[in-house]
Amino acid sequence: MNVVVLSGGGGGARFARGLQDALAPGELTVVGNVGDDVEVLGLHVSPDLDSILYTLAGVIDEERGWGRAGETWNALAAAAAWGGEEWFRLGDLDIGLHLVRTRALREGTRLSEITAGLVEKAGLETRILPATDDRLRTRVVTPAGELSFQEWFVGRAHRDEVDTVVFDGAGQARPAPGVLDALDAADSILVAPSNPYVSIGPILAVRGIREVIEGRRARCVAVSPLIGGRAVTGPLDRMLRRMAGGTTPAHVALSYRGLIDALVIDEADAPCEAPVELVVTKTLMRDRASARRLAEVVLEAACG
Repeated sequence: MNVVVLSGGGGGARFARGLQDALAPGELTVVGNVGDDVEVLGLHVSPDLDSILYTLAGVIDEERGWGRAGETWNALAAAAAWGGEEWFRLGDLDIGLHLVRTRALREGTRLSEITAGLVEKAGLETRILPATDDRLRTRVVTPAGELSFQEWFVGRAHRDEVDTVVFDGAGQARPAPGVLDALDAADSILVAPSNPYVSIGPILAVRGIREVIEGRRARCVAVSPLIGGRAVTGPLDRMLRRMAGGTTPAHVALSYRGLIDALVIDEADAPCEAPVELVVTKTLMRDRASARRLAEVVLEAACG
């Protein structure tokens, strides 16, 4: 069985771990968002790819939902003491990965090759593919002006309302090696419970990815990131209300118009209507066991 899931970090990474637990080794490919990538203190950081890697490898900080477990912050504190930026939190263990990635990128190695090497070092059989090796950056248009994603999300704590989202570099970005082949060979294509605008949107903005999913032979099933019309974390409910007019399952489904056959929603959002098949279950991933149960429901829906 070949399963491909499109994912951001956070809840998407937890869902990917549930899939990894439910599937046989090597059956899962995760296509990760790189629109959030940012350079901090000269280091190339790929927050969503890293969250996926850390979560699948079992080293994520479960309480924070990002970064490494057992993290310390000495390097960041020292950098700040010398006048360096500290708005983007980089822990000591985390910096080790960023040092390796940044050096490899400067030597000309592609992000997809670097990510494959990190996956191997972590001992994973799941594939993690960046959506693209090319530069693609998410920007949000707000009443305060156009902001880079991390400036808005981290620097300004996503307090600004969002009018639209743009993807700088999308016109030139090509899918990373293996992405289109994985989608074409997939028995099931899944969309993790990630923000449709800023986590999944950058993946779909890469030339060719949306088209392959539109022409799919396999079923495509998305998981709603809302419970009771509200985001578990982050600003998605505010974004949907402002940009789509509401936070019902129908509004989530319309974010993936033409791309999905079914949407998995939480019991708190039922009963309702949507332009696609709806599957109702408990979607809150409180722990690893509940993430696996959700994954199993989604996989059953994808087998249709």
